[in-house]
This record gives sequence, C-alpha cells and structure tokens, in this order.
Amino acid sequence: MNCEAYRRALDENPAFDGGAGHIAECAACRAYRQSALAFETTLAKALELPVPGLRMPELPPIDGDNVVSLEKRRRGILPGWFALAASVALVGLVSFWMLGNSPQYDSLAEEIVAHLDHEPAALRVTDVAVSDRRLHEVVPADIANLDQAGSLVTYAQTCKINGKLVPHLVIQGRNGPVTVLLMPDESIDQAEVLEGEGINGVLVPVGNGSIAIIGDKDENLELIQQRVVNSVTWSA
Repeated sequence: MNCEAYRRALDENPAFDGGAGHIAECAACRAYRQSALAFETTLAKALELPVPGLRMPELPPIDGDNVVSLEKRRRGILPGWFALAASVALVGLVSFWMLGNSPQYDSLAEEIVAHLDHEPAALRVTDVAVSDRRLHEVVPADIANLDQAGSLVTYAQTCKINGKLVPHLVIQGRNGPVTVLLMPDESIDQAEVLEGEGINGVLVPVGNGSIAIIGDKDENLELIQQRVVNSVTWSA
C-alpha cells in the first residue's frame, strides 16, 4: 500500500488499521494518522456537549377571560427555541472547524515554505535511492517524464500544494537533502526566491508549470536547478 492509498483509506474511515505495515516504515503517514485521530477525538468531545432538549410549551386553551399575552408566550417558548439555536450553533462550530482548519496562505511561495515543516522525516542524509516503482507511482507518465541521470532521489511522496496533488521529491545535495516539488499546473511569470529560516530556495517557471527547489542555506542551488529543470518534461 502506498501513501496516497493509505491516506485515502484513513480519510474514509479514521478507524482503518489495515496499513500497519505501511505506517511502520512511513513517518509521514504515521503523523497523518495521529492528526486524523486527534481530530476525531476533538469532534467526539464537541458532540458530547450538553444541549437542552427541544421542548415546546403546552398552550393554554383559548378563553376570553384568560388570554395569554404574546409577550408571555414568547417567554414560554424561548427555552425550546434556544435549545434549537444552540444545536445549530454547535453544528456550525464543528463545520467551521472541519472546513476552516486548513491554514490559508497569501501566496504559493509561502505555502511551499510552510509545507517543509510537515514532513521532516523526508530531510535525512542517505545514499539509498527510492525504487523505480515508487518513483513512477509518485511521478507517473501522465504528469511528467523524469530523467534521473545525475540525481539520487531518496524520497518520493504525493503531497497537496494549493489544493492540488503534486510530486514531492528529495535528492541529495552537497550540503544535505534538497526538496523538489513538481507542479505542472502552477504557472508563474518569473522566478521567485523562497525565504525561510535556515533555507535556501527558488520557485522557477518551467513551461506551463513550475518547480520549487529548496535546500540548506549554504547549498549552491544553481547547478541543481539546472539539472532538475533539464530533467523534467511535462506530459500535458
């Protein structure tokens, strides 16, 4: 089971435990599962909040000598309607948390820099390359053709950037791991420097898409940028 299939199964059923072997080897998916379980716990606690039951008052019989004023009726009805309003407010709060929990970014560059914090396990020094099969799963032929010559790809994952699933790769640079994000649907007008604490990065236009390359602050990205850009050809 690959990362994308495991996460899809977990999204459909938070109690899914059929990927024990996968998460034993994948730190990113372990973190994803912990986040999903934490949300389910928060949701369960929210639904346990005590809410008064909806109870409509019994209206007295109409009697010319004993007519209940509209103001008194309103006071009698208020608790029931207040309970309904509280229930609606609770649903709205949970919906807001679910739909609005994803952070919003002012720019594509800002989201890319923030994304690096989500998968720290990817940035490890190693000389073990991912398998060709794994690489082709993450960078299928309908996205791009990737020439691996001269680059040791040590991490390959499908991640979401700006609402789109994109290949997230790591290659080994001279000073440490270098992150490469292939974004065939993110068109930009010109190259942009990616700034963050201790990082050195660039977002460059490539055809109708773009590629982000981020390394250590002391990493010379010029050679890596040229090699990566020359090795990628968008399929569409």
